[in-house]
Amino acid sequence: MPPVGVAIIDSGVNPRHPHVHGVVAGRCFVPGEPPGHFLDYLGHGTAVAGAICEKTPELRLYIAKIFHQQLVTSIEVLLAAFDWSLEQPVAFVNLSLGTVNEAHRDAFLERVTLAQSRGIQVISAAGQLPGTLPGVIGVSWDDTIPRDTYSPTYAACGWPRPIPGRPPNQNLHGISFAVANVTGCLARGMVTNRGS
Repeated sequence: MPPVGVAIIDSGVNPRHPHVHGVVAGRCFVPGEPPGHFLDYLGHGTAVAGAICEKTPELRLYIAKIFHQQLVTSIEVLLAAFDWSLEQPVAFVNLSLGTVNEAHRDAFLERVTLAQSRGIQVISAAGQLPGTLPGVIGVSWDDTIPRDTYSPTYAACGWPRPIPGRPPNQNLHGISFAVANVTGCLARGMVTNRGS
C-alpha cells in the first residue's frame, strides 16, 4: 500500500534521529537561511515528527522549517510554508502551532479552503487560528488519553514519544504533541483503510 504523505510545519527535522523515518523532502523558510537547510536545531520538529512516525511506518514526510534558533516566526514565513506544504503530495498538514490574531483569519481561511479542495486535512491546535476554522481538525490537550489514540472531540495526550533513559519530565510536552499524536493516528487510520 502507498505511504501517506504528511507535511510538518515546524522547526525542521533531524532525519537521522531513530524516531524519524520517511523524510523525502524539506524546505527552510527562515529568512537568511538556505532553502535546502531544514535541519532541526531546537528538537521540537523532530519530536513532532517522531510522535507522528510512531503511529505507522507507512509515511512520507515533507518538512517545512519556520523556526530556527527559537520558536518564533512571522506570519509571512508561516503562510509561505503553508503554501509550499499544499503543493506537496500529502494527505495531512500538521501545524503544531497557531495564533490568536484574528487579522490573519482570511489568509488562513484561503489556504484551508484550498487544502479542502485538494483533499488535504489540516490539523492544528484548538482555540487558535487556523484550528478554529471550519474544516480544520482543532486538537485540544488531555493527558488522561493514551498516546496512541484520541477522543471523539480530537483531544489527545500532550506527550511526545518517550526518550529511552530520559525521565518524562525532562522531555518536551504540550499542545504541539497532542496535535502530532492526532495526526499520527489519522495517518495510521488512512493506511489501515487503504489496506482493507
